Order: sequence, then structure tokens, then C-alpha cells
Amino acid sequence: MNQRIEFVLKSFHSDNFRALCKEYGISTKTGYKWQKRFLQDGEPGLQERSRRPASHAKELSEAVVCEIIRLKTEHKFWGARKLRDIYAREHADVPSESSFKRVLERTGLVEKRRLRQRSQAGRISTGRKAAAPNEVWTVDFKGWWYTANGRRCEPLTVRDEYSRYLLELRAVENARWKTIQGCFERLFERHGLPEAIRSDNGVPFASTTGVLGLSRLSAWWVALGIDLERGRPGHPQDNPAHERFHKDVEKELRGQEQQASFEVWRSQFNEERPHESLGMKRPAEVYIPSERKFEGTPEDLDYPKMDTRRVHQTGHIRHGNDSVFISSALAGWSIGLDPCDNAKFNVHFARLLLGQYDKTTASFKRSEDALGQSEKEGA
Repeated sequence: MNQRIEFVLKSFHSDNFRALCKEYGISTKTGYKWQKRFLQDGEPGLQERSRRPASHAKELSEAVVCEIIRLKTEHKFWGARKLRDIYAREHADVPSESSFKRVLERTGLVEKRRLRQRSQAGRISTGRKAAAPNEVWTVDFKGWWYTANGRRCEPLTVRDEYSRYLLELRAVENARWKTIQGCFERLFERHGLPEAIRSDNGVPFASTTGVLGLSRLSAWWVALGIDLERGRPGHPQDNPAHERFHKDVEKELRGQEQQASFEVWRSQFNEERPHESLGMKRPAEVYIPSERKFEGTPEDLDYPKMDTRRVHQTGHIRHGNDSVFISSALAGWSIGLDPCDNAKFNVHFARLLLGQYDKTTASFKRSEDALGQSEKEGA
């Protein structure tokens, strides 16, 4: 404080104000500010001042707050945006949406959204980047829309990751696994089998409760020798090209439901539309059918040198006198039991290690290391 007073007094008689500021280690802007404060308020003007704004936003009046509360009481399931719209119909001076939210929060009339932890459906593998056609197919449902006649439409989309070739764009009647299996049977007959299929963790592609997230549909893919890839829950960036493609579908096809219209659009996308990522080639110029031919669904799986057990419709297997639950997604398929010692068996489904069966406790334990071990075996 003493240095500030000394500086100001000297400044009124200094021939070189800039040099004086440099001597006291301050900028010329600060020097002029101290001069101005001293002339206005004397020595008290040189005291350190709070950085808080001298003014604050206009507080809502009691009448406005009461009106917001009244509206919320009448429409208890409405949020701030809808309440503000109602308020604006009757009042000229309308508070901001954030002011509505603040009133509702402070009066306890709304609860902050409780976010449920997303569950992972036992991801099989991630991060594979296709280097050739049919190495990875990607599948998803485009978000639904209502058609002109009020019907709900949720198209199924399947693409080849490398060539961007749109294999399927179909308005399916439902998302049951049998319906989607029928779609893929037709795809496999036309194009052969891919090496892997990438999906999200939703039904019918995966199950949040099944071992390794296997659903009836994905178990069928595994039985055909197709590897599974799943993105992380809530991370659409794990399948970015497919998500960007859905924006085109939304923009150009929303409101339609006729399969003929979808087929026309699919043909244009594959054969007429150039892609920068393909060097301005068309997907149809890059894509070729898979050399892995689809020969129908096998009757069952074989496990040489392993004890084989058929999974019943309830998801259980019988081993001696034991009835052990494995997974209902594997109903009708056989699994292989590979003995570890006299009492424990590694449980396999095709190339996947599901976990371990303990004969002494007649229980099945899902292995935390199943993912890593199965990938090594399939390498």
C-alpha cells in the first residue's frame, strides 16, 4: 500500500511515466488506474478491490416465482421449457429457461436425473479395422420414425465396412431374433459369410444377461464361424461410419416405409454415389462377394477330444446327476467340456471360452479371462 501511495505521488511530477511504471514493476495501464483512483477517492481508492462484478443479474420478483411454482404444480410432469412457453402466453416479460430451472431446483420441485450405470454385454472384441471386403460387416437399427399413415418404421441396416457397400436396408416388421435371422440368411446366400459382424449391445444383437453377452442371434453367428465385435455401451464413436450413414438415411428417407423406395435408394447409394473415402469410387466398384459360402445352419457343433453336452431349452446342461445353467441363448447347441483337473472343466462354445464348470459344487462360473483366452485360441 505504501508503494502505491509513493508511486502515485511521484507520478504527478515525473517526466517519464512509462519509466516510472517500469521502476515499480507495473504496466502503464495499472499506473493510470491507480492515478485515477487516487484522484477520485484518495488513499482508500488504492486499496485492493474485490473482483466480483459490481452488479448482478436481476432477481426474479416474488410474484414471478410464485407463478412459476403454480404452473409447475398444475403440470407436475412438465419441464422448464414447456412451463416457460405457457408463462409466455400470459406475460410480456418472460424469464429465461435457466431461471425457470433454477426456481424449480431451489424449491425442490424437480429431481436431478439419476443416471443408471450402463451395462456391458460381455464384449467379444473391438478395434478391428477392415482392410478388405467382408472382413467386417456392421449392423444396426436406424432410429424409428412414423410414416404418413401413422405406422412406426425402424429400418435394419447392414454395411460392409471396407467398401461402404450397403448390403441391407429393410423395414422389418419387428426386431425379434428370428426375423433378423431371416434377413441375414438372405444376405449370406447372396454375399457369403463375413469374418466378423460389429453391432452395439442392444437386442437382438446382444444380451446384457447372457454369458459373454451372447443372444440367440449372435450365438447363431458364432456357430457359423463369424467373429463378434461390439462397441462400448453409449459410445457410438466405436462405429462412426455407420452412425454417419444413418444421418443420410434420416435426411433422405424419413417418413417412408415402402421397401421399394428403400431398394431404389440402396441402389443409388451403392452404384451412383461416389465416396471420398474410396477415392471417389462407388461402393459397387469396390465390393466383391465373400469366398466363404453359406451352406445353411449346421445341425450342431462338434468338439473333438472334449466331452459334449447339448444345452436344453431352459439353458441347462446335464452332467451326471447335475443340472447346470449355462445360457438360454445357447439352447439347442452343444458345448464342449475340456477337463482341467478331476473336478473342473473349461466350457467352450465354438471358439469361445465361456467359463468353468465345477463338478464339486455343480456350478458354472463365467471366466473374467474368457475374452483373452478365446482370442488366443482363435488366433
